[in-house]
Amino acid sequence: MKLILKWLLSAAALLCVAYLYPGVVVGSFGAAMKAALVIGLFNMVLRPVLVLLTLPVTLVTLGLFLFVINALMFWAASGVLEGFHVQGFGAALLGSLIYSVLGIVIDSVFERLLFK
Repeated sequence: MKLILKWLLSAAALLCVAYLYPGVVVGSFGAAMKAALVIGLFNMVLRPVLVLLTLPVTLVTLGLFLFVINALMFWAASGVLEGFHVQGFGAALLGSLIYSVLGIVIDSVFERLLFK
């Protein structure tokens, strides 16, 4: 139940990103659900590999390169999906930042209100 609710809220967060920033376009709630699923899978499978491979760069930039990795996951998801489009790397960077902030809010709501 918690996983499905978090997935739905993540899809709603993607719709909020598209509403707040014109560089990210989401065609429908169904497309947002698919995009949230793909972004979650990319973050679960590809992100750890990329973080490990880019560890020296991440250390030199004091962790700021992780923003680039998040943007790449966001941008890659838009490349494999219909109905979810990100207009370039800059839009992916800003869109992933907004999406991450909304994800933190969703996680904090889960922890404090719904599932104590």
